[in-house]
Amino acid sequence: MNKQAVGYLNKSGKALGLALMMALSVGCAPKTQMLNQVQADEITTAGLTNTDFEQAAGEAVQSMLRSGAVDRSDGKKNILVISSILNDTMQRLDTDQLVKKIRVELLQSGKVKTTTAIGLNGAEDQMNTKYAQLSQSSKVNQKTVVRQRFTAPNLSLSGKIIQRNNRLESDRELVEYYFQLTLTDLSDGLAVWEGETPIRKLTGANTVSW
Repeated sequence: MNKQAVGYLNKSGKALGLALMMALSVGCAPKTQMLNQVQADEITTAGLTNTDFEQAAGEAVQSMLRSGAVDRSDGKKNILVISSILNDTMQRLDTDQLVKKIRVELLQSGKVKTTTAIGLNGAEDQMNTKYAQLSQSSKVNQKTVVRQRFTAPNLSLSGKIIQRNNRLESDRELVEYYFQLTLTDLSDGLAVWEGETPIRKLTGANTVSW
């Protein structure tokens, strides 16, 4: 057999081996499956999960409600604005996820309304701003345009998420997250409630938590 033929066989053998390895790796890969809420809650990771956000939001809101900070004696409801939730962790977090869960819990309590027209970076719901342009449009029946009168908030919620990693042993690490929230009365700038919800996870020292 000449050298050209041997070279061809070697290349073919390598290509076949590579193809077999790829096929085996695909065949052995775990299958993706849907999880119900109970199964999802049982999964624990070093990073923050949806379950962690639900726990932090639920505990914070219940603490706030128990304190009486959002109670009113005049029959009216407080108007709450979300100021800012700072992320001081090693992870890239969408803090809006925590904010949304807090707002849902507060709204369901029936004691608070939240504004989407006023915020640090403008209106959360941009339709609040765009709606004002309808009164200038000739394509819109002006009789159907409602005059906007935004309700100013009287309470502001701000907070911070902190992460602390503590090495316990050579192969274990304690990852701690602290959800800190402050409720401020905008009429005088005084904090009327503060809460901190800790979430602690014991993991391997080499586990990545971000």
